Amino acid sequence: MADDAQDKTEQPTAKRREDAKDKGQVAKSQELNAVAVLISAILAFKASSSFFGHVLNNFMITTYHESSNMQLTVQSLPGQMIGFMKVFAALVLPVMGFILIAAVVSNVAQIKFIIAKKAINPDFKKINPLSGLKNMFSSRSLVELVKGILKILILAVISYYVLNKYRYEFLILPHRTVGEIVSFLGQVIYDLSFKVILALLVMAFADFGYQRYKHEKSLKMSKEEVKEETKQYEGDPHVKSKIRSKQKEVAFRRMMQEVPEATVVVTNPTHLAIALKYEPTSNMDAPKVVAKGKLKVAERIKRIAHDNGVPVVENKPLARSLYEICEIGMEIPVEFYQAVAEILSQIYQNDPRNLPRLGEVNG
Repeated sequence: MADDAQDKTEQPTAKRREDAKDKGQVAKSQELNAVAVLISAILAFKASSSFFGHVLNNFMITTYHESSNMQLTVQSLPGQMIGFMKVFAALVLPVMGFILIAAVVSNVAQIKFIIAKKAINPDFKKINPLSGLKNMFSSRSLVELVKGILKILILAVISYYVLNKYRYEFLILPHRTVGEIVSFLGQVIYDLSFKVILALLVMAFADFGYQRYKHEKSLKMSKEEVKEETKQYEGDPHVKSKIRSKQKEVAFRRMMQEVPEATVVVTNPTHLAIALKYEPTSNMDAPKVVAKGKLKVAERIKRIAHDNGVPVVENKPLARSLYEICEIGMEIPVEFYQAVAEILSQIYQNDPRNLPRLGEVNG
């Protein structure tokens, strides 16, 4: 296991990250979500405290005034329960809605909006007792245990500090009015909540950083894994090489099939050979290169030309220029019209019907 971890030195590829997202493997801190929910709950209660008091006060007054005339019967009970549920919904639903929004925002802020397709599929391995027992004694469980103990210790220290600050006020509570007691307890609760939330927030951000580090570490790949993924994503290099070789072979065969139809082959004379095709009776604007090659390929072009009665003309400067500039299937550039026209004139000198068209090439 240690050797495998040491071998994983390469940064994860884009495909590796996408596969991890599909499986729901993302860098997310549950601690940050919990703190966001806690903060939203406290803020919601604080913002709506006056509204809570107003609703509860009206409910208690109404209940007290109607208690003497209230009769609990089978017929009246549903209406009374509906009234109670309305009050409960008015108090709870706004807070729950605010908490839900905070939870969603916290998750989206950490991992954005993703749909883990593979994580949605049922996985019966997750309910395997042996797997659960193994997870209980894993390094991750040990880290979570240490985090939990550390959190309890920090919260205990903060709670002691805050409550100790108000110890004298607690001693004189019996001598205060109910309103003063409620106000004092609210102050203590908010003071304690603020410091606890601040500590939890610091721990949550630290946990988020740790989760990102652990997630990036888990995604790292070995050199062999990168090679295998490249093969799967881009294709096996050996297969691609064979495909390219086959394509070249087909193109070469097609090029050689065009040589017997060429009008002339211009040579170096031994190193290069360029086969040109020109049909005066067609709409061809200029001679076109149908084949070219050097060394052995040039020899084969010349041999096929001789076997099929295609004229072979030696012109070293023209052959070099055409080979370097022109690609197969390309018409010759204007600067070569004069030189090629002279060669074609020699070839067509026994056929006067083609001479006017040769003038067009020269022009």
